[in-house]
Amino acid sequence: MTIDLSQFKQTFLEESDEGLDVLESGLLSLDSGTADDDVIHAVFRAAHSIKGGAGTFGLMEIADFTHIMETLLDEMRDGRREILKKDINVLLTSVDVLREMLEAAADDVPPSMERTLEVKKELEEALNDNGSAQISDQAPLEESEDTQSLNGDMVESGEAFKGWSIFFKPMEHMLRTGNDTVRIIRELDELGAMELTVDLENLPDFEHFDPELSYLAWNIKLIGDIEKSQIEEIFEWVDEDCELNIETLGEEGNAVEMASSAEQPEQEVSEEQQPVPQKEGGAVATPEVELAPVSTLEPVAEKVPAATTPGVEKRKEKRKSSGEGGSIRVGTDKVDTLINMVGELVITQSMLSQMGDEFSMERLEALREGLAQLERNTRELQESVMRIRMLPISFSFQRFPRLVHDLSQKMDKKIELKLTGEQTELDKTVMEKIGDPLVHLVRNSLDHGIESPDQRIAAGKPEVGVIQLNAYHQGGYIVIEISDDGAGLPRDKLLSKAITQGLASEHEKIPDEKIYDFIFHPGFSTAEQVSDISGRGVGMDVVRRNIKELGGNVEVTTDPGKGTTFTIRLPLTLAILDGQLVKVGKEIYIIPLVSIIESIEIEADKISSIAGGNEVYQLRDEYLPLIHLDQVFRMEPRELRLQDSLMIVVEGDSGKVGIVVDDLLSQQQVVIKSLESNYKRVEGISGATILGDGTVALILDMAGLIALSNNEMDEYRPRAAS
Repeated sequence: MTIDLSQFKQTFLEESDEGLDVLESGLLSLDSGTADDDVIHAVFRAAHSIKGGAGTFGLMEIADFTHIMETLLDEMRDGRREILKKDINVLLTSVDVLREMLEAAADDVPPSMERTLEVKKELEEALNDNGSAQISDQAPLEESEDTQSLNGDMVESGEAFKGWSIFFKPMEHMLRTGNDTVRIIRELDELGAMELTVDLENLPDFEHFDPELSYLAWNIKLIGDIEKSQIEEIFEWVDEDCELNIETLGEEGNAVEMASSAEQPEQEVSEEQQPVPQKEGGAVATPEVELAPVSTLEPVAEKVPAATTPGVEKRKEKRKSSGEGGSIRVGTDKVDTLINMVGELVITQSMLSQMGDEFSMERLEALREGLAQLERNTRELQESVMRIRMLPISFSFQRFPRLVHDLSQKMDKKIELKLTGEQTELDKTVMEKIGDPLVHLVRNSLDHGIESPDQRIAAGKPEVGVIQLNAYHQGGYIVIEISDDGAGLPRDKLLSKAITQGLASEHEKIPDEKIYDFIFHPGFSTAEQVSDISGRGVGMDVVRRNIKELGGNVEVTTDPGKGTTFTIRLPLTLAILDGQLVKVGKEIYIIPLVSIIESIEIEADKISSIAGGNEVYQLRDEYLPLIHLDQVFRMEPRELRLQDSLMIVVEGDSGKVGIVVDDLLSQQQVVIKSLESNYKRVEGISGATILGDGTVALILDMAGLIALSNNEMDEYRPRAAS
């Protein structure tokens, strides 16, 4: 029986990505001195899991490299090594190298070994600095000559030493839980000198052998200065899936027996008797592997390509050149809700099907009720499916502690990063596309915002600057704020640069908001020197463009000397929205409900013309600019008089406006289709949808529509109110 392991490799890579995130965040916590014992244990386990999984799939460069990291972390975990900043920096660099090696494995190409060997040497030097022996290339379970000599000396002298007798019998189902008995034995062997006897009593005949079941048991003698808690920790993942007995060895007698057993012929396990190794997840590996005695056991991972089970996670598709694709973890509560919704839908469909077979006019009302029930079921199912795609924004935020750590050291600044609202949920697609703009804004705050410690002290500020990322929901949008307590944007410098680039006139009176908005203009930069962080004038315009492509917008506010805040507003999802259908002439448009404040009948005496040919409408105590869709989109003139029309009050980035329409139709959820991918980008339009009658309706983009309306005002000719 041969198992194809390639089907499980992608899951291993995804789990390794998560392990790298645990490693990085944990190391950053250790670097800041805020971590506890649980953190260092979690970091060690993450490295250990990656090492084991890499070996399972034959990725020995990754396994060897991670083994050195694991050794360094193990010394920190056991208190044998002080946690020093230089060691943390080496480990953080190792995480980067490990990430590159895993990316190469994902693309089925050999890793670049030049940087790997360089960082590996730094890790070994870090180990040697603490008096640890340099990691050799020999198998981690192979007993060294020094160990054998030490055991022999202790036997000859009759010196007593501590040891343990362990009986370990996995339950038959244990392999299906994703645990690997061979890896457990390997970890025990790393604690001290070990003698292992395999109990074959329950091994069935070959024709009754099930490779997914465990039939073997082990009697283990473990010699060394070992705490019982260290042994229990190795078995903590299987304590409910095995029989386990750990007892103290008799001191001298058992020790002599243990040491002398090294001279006895090694016990061999026949091919029929060998256990079937498995990786976490319970998938079965090939049984065509010879299990060597533990005393001379090579790293099992090199020979045993065990597999990983996908578990509750969707399998990730092979990475595309665009970097898109991937998978999401879905909570069982969301899956249960989805299953319940499908069940309700099936019941409703069955009822309507039966009604159709036996329909008569007397059952018309029942048919209407059934269709209403179908609509409710469909809507609930739709919402359940959309919730599956919602992920906490912490998935995007988790990259920034490392970014701030590295860049603050590079720029010799002291910066504290604060994250709030990390559990705010956002559609996976939106989250993937917002990552790069967020990175650029944070880098901008690091470079341009936060001053050097000396400058901050001179300005009466704490020498440690603060960058804060905050996320929260507001209506149908998510708002992300990136703020710092730095120097703020230099108004005069920005204006001077804008005049130099021809974006403004020296004699023009420009409001502060527009001056600060110049930073989003292509090629605009106030950096005096070009660096690998900033100064090329490329980035902020791309940030705004990328955010607008997601149907959102970004604004900047600043207080000179006190700091700057970038505010991003994004739709929660790019797939579905609740919309109000409106009619203008012969066309139907959709206005997102989240943008609508109210709708009213127009009163002609409340309309006023202002400079530039614009019109405003007096609504209670405020005046709203009017937008005529027929004029903005250059449609045929409408026949309705203005006072016979309706006005929808909406809120955009720059405040409220009134949109003039002929009629209000129904409200409904619509599926958004990209206009840009199917036609081209149209200013003022965020997408399109197909209505129930098969016609296409355009979805209005409030921010773009207001900007487009302002540009059209030069050609605007006010229409008579009567």
